[in-house]
Amino acid sequence: MGEPQIRCRRDDDVKACVEALATVHEVDRYPAEWPADPGAWLTPDGMFDAWVAVEGQDILGHVALTRTDDVLAADAGLAPAGLASVARLFATASARRRGVAGALLAAATTAAAAEGLRLVLEVEDGGAAAIALYERSGWRHAGTRTGNWTTADGRTALLHTYVAPAGRDA
Repeated sequence: MGEPQIRCRRDDDVKACVEALATVHEVDRYPAEWPADPGAWLTPDGMFDAWVAVEGQDILGHVALTRTDDVLAADAGLAPAGLASVARLFATASARRRGVAGALLAAATTAAAAEGLRLVLEVEDGGAAAIALYERSGWRHAGTRTGNWTTADGRTALLHTYVAPAGRDA
């Protein structure tokens, strides 16, 4: 297998992204509840752009950048105007341990930096692999709060806020 290509998501990628997301949901319960309209879920309000990891015709992963809401900005201790949020980041099971999630995160970080924005994100406590990726990449844990939803295993969500390193790619 060659290196997956990271490129901007196109409209005609959404169906394949939904199919890839379905495999992630089956294995990891991400998202915790399957959305009524998964294509719309992958295109959240306030989205700036999105990228996919592809290998041949296969979508291996996805990430989007969105505007940062006031709650997440406050958790990060930063002004929302200078921030963008990482959203809908996933890699399929077949793409794990191949650097796909890290490459998607780097693409989003580079795009945000080009716009003078710093990245923030939330990750649920059960996302140990994601948390490890962010910490390996130099992201700083900025706080933890209780979410307003329940995880697949019945726990109240515990959300960790992370902030990208200042002045360099993730």
